[in-house]
Order: sequence, then structure tokens, then C-alpha cells
Amino acid sequence: MTAGAHGHSADELCEAGLDLYARALRERRVALQDAEPVPCLINSGLLQPDLEDMDWLRPVAPAIALPRLLHATAEDIARQRQREARLAEVFEPLMALNAAQASPTDAPANTVLTDIERINAAIARAMASSSREVLTIQPGGKRPASLLAGAFLLEQEMLSRGCRMRTLYQHTSRHDPVALAHYEHLSGDVEVRTLDEVTDRLIVVDRTVAFIPVNTDRTMAVEVRNPAMVAYLATAFERFWRLATPMYPQAVQQPSLNGITARQHAIASLLVEGLTDAAIAERLGMNIRTARVHIAKLATTLGSESRAQLGYLIAESGILKQEGAAE
Repeated sequence: MTAGAHGHSADELCEAGLDLYARALRERRVALQDAEPVPCLINSGLLQPDLEDMDWLRPVAPAIALPRLLHATAEDIARQRQREARLAEVFEPLMALNAAQASPTDAPANTVLTDIERINAAIARAMASSSREVLTIQPGGKRPASLLAGAFLLEQEMLSRGCRMRTLYQHTSRHDPVALAHYEHLSGDVEVRTLDEVTDRLIVVDRTVAFIPVNTDRTMAVEVRNPAMVAYLATAFERFWRLATPMYPQAVQQPSLNGITARQHAIASLLVEGLTDAAIAERLGMNIRTARVHIAKLATTLGSESRAQLGYLIAESGILKQEGAAE
């Protein structure tokens, strides 16, 4: 199967590939024909031919495979930096020419980035040149382990230069062992906090450049370099940060009022707004089954026997007013 038919380049990992790799680890091998639809496993070195029977493939241990993949990523970063240096050398006289002709009132431009590779490359360049701080908002639920592993080297390099990193997640990430392990292995000034609801994804580097998505699938983004706009986004982050609950390095227990948790307070406010279970789950970055479990617990606590009665009891109980007072 070609890379196009597979849906991504052969040197990347996909959900189907990771599922087959997990199966190979459990069963100690998989048939060669089972791996043909997912060439990413062989190209990334996660599966290797069984020398005793070439119709079968054996898995490479994750503890061996991950450092190899990270090393390949580091080599890619080094090649990109060499390319950046060559481009900087070519553009240096052109930039000098433009600077001589530009008006002193010209404002830095905002750039639209039109595909994921360009977005990730622009973010990597900004972080690689950072000298102070990176602020990040990550909405939704758990982040894939592959994404966290891919970001590890870049983040660690930034932290090793003395930079600070602060990240905001939604509360659903508090119980994600993969995310916690990621931050525990980073060495440097790292803080993570969580909120019930956050904005869409945001990255602010050194308060000089920011990245925000343009569409829902995040295949387009804007690289913001206008100072006033970047300052506005950084201020928004700081306000969210003050309201958030610490998750790392030292987690703080979310407050509970009258037996109702902070998560249930958030759900109660959305129920009063008339949102469906699916809409509540999306807003709070959880799956719909988890949302319904919290709604059922809230109904039990308030003694509700129906959805309509639950909304009435929430309004009558005053718990939303209590939540505002607690904040």
C-alpha cells in the first residue's frame, strides 16, 4: 500500500500501526501480511523480520525503539537548522536592503500557515530561538504519547537554556499518566495547571510571537507577531493561569463544596445553559460516557429523578452561587 493510500508518510506512526505493534508485543510476533497495510511499523523499525521464519515479524522492545526514534528526530532537527542557517545567509543582504527602504512605522506581519508541517516547523523555530518563556494552552482530552515524545527533545533543549515553560490543560488531563510522566522526565522550570474549560490551542513564545489555529482541525494557523496582539494573548493566558489548579510539579486537590466537586460544578453550569450531554463533554474535554457518569452523580447528590428536575434543583440549590463565592 502506498503512503497516500495509507493516509500518511511511511516514516510516521498511526493508530492502526500502534494497535498492531501492541498486538505484536502481546503475541511476540505478527504475520508479515498483517503488517503490509501499515508500512510505518517496518519503516520506523518497530517490527523486524523473524530470521527463523521470514513470513513473520517480531517487535522491537519499546525501550529500544523509542530512543532510536528520538535520535532520528534530533537528526531531523539538526538538518533543519542547517537549512535555516543557509537560508539566513542567503536572505541577510535582502533583509538589509528591505530595512533600508522600510518605513519605521511598518508593523510586523502576521503569517497564515497552511498545513501541519509548516505550522510545526514554525513553532519549532520559535521555540528553538526562545530565551525566556513559552506559554501553552492545550484543550481537549489526553494528548497522544507520540506527540509528547516528539516534543520532548525540543522542550528539554529550551529548558536547558534556562527558559521557563507553563502549560494549561483541561481537568481531564489530571489523570493522564502519559502526560504526567512526560513532565516528570523534563528537567527545568516547568509548571502545569488545569481548568474545566480553556480556549482553543495557544502558544506564546517570549511574548514576541504567538500561534493560534484558524480552523477546527488545526490544519491552518496564524503566526502572530504584532506586539499588541501578542500582549493581548499573553494577558489572556495569565488570567486563565491564575484561575487554574496546579497539576505539576505539585498537584493540588480540586475544591469540593457540599459534596459537589469542581467538575460537577462545571457540568451544573452547562446543564443550566441547556447543553446536551455531547456538548458538555466537548466543552469539558471528556468523552460522553464520563460526562454522563458525572451528571448521574450530580443528580444523586441533589436528589433528582429526571433531567428537567435536575436543572430546577441546580438553580434552587444555589450551588453555582457558592462556586462563584469560593473563587
